[in-house]
Amino acid sequence: MEIPTRTNGFVAYPPHAILLRAFKKEAVLELWATDGEEKPYVLVHEYSICTSSGVLGPKRRFGDEQVPEGFYELDWFNPQSNFYLSLHISYPNAADRILGSHQNPGGDIFLHGDCASIGCIPITDDSIKEVYWLAVLVHSPGQQHLPIHIFPARLTNEGFQALAASHSNATRLVAFWSNLKQGHDLFEKTHRIARIKTRSDGTYIFADAGSTVNDR
Repeated sequence: MEIPTRTNGFVAYPPHAILLRAFKKEAVLELWATDGEEKPYVLVHEYSICTSSGVLGPKRRFGDEQVPEGFYELDWFNPQSNFYLSLHISYPNAADRILGSHQNPGGDIFLHGDCASIGCIPITDDSIKEVYWLAVLVHSPGQQHLPIHIFPARLTNEGFQALAASHSNATRLVAFWSNLKQGHDLFEKTHRIARIKTRSDGTYIFADAGSTVNDR
């Protein structure tokens, strides 16, 4: 059995691994999949993000109503969610713990259904049913990591320049987005998930999947 892709190709069902990428400004959630560990990911489907809270920018504290931005994993399943079905997003990650509130950075961030949310990523019930079931199928055979990358917008050169121009007085925020763009661009180039580590100042460092990441 196969899944049609957005490029008129096919990927095995269930695939070897999946990746989700969320773009807040465009309100789009992308589903990518790969047939094997050495094969590139292909775009399978796009889902509409129903609603959102907060503004563009990362989540930094409890109660700020922000949707996180950065590189995360779906680390547990909730089949009895109040929002139909939900997948927990691993916020706060190492970067968030450095850059966010050291008292209470917040938590309980999910990808879920029901099209209602504060700080989470909601899609329709039909959409979350597809994503949730595929995540279960992929996770069960052994993919322990289910990555989800969350961006303020599509970080093409034009997209980043537009963000920088509209936030010209927020130099630290633009620098943060520039760091996210490095990871965004590496995936766009290779269609493989980079190896990601976090420096002591909270910035991400990236390397191709087959390379070594050095924190200098």
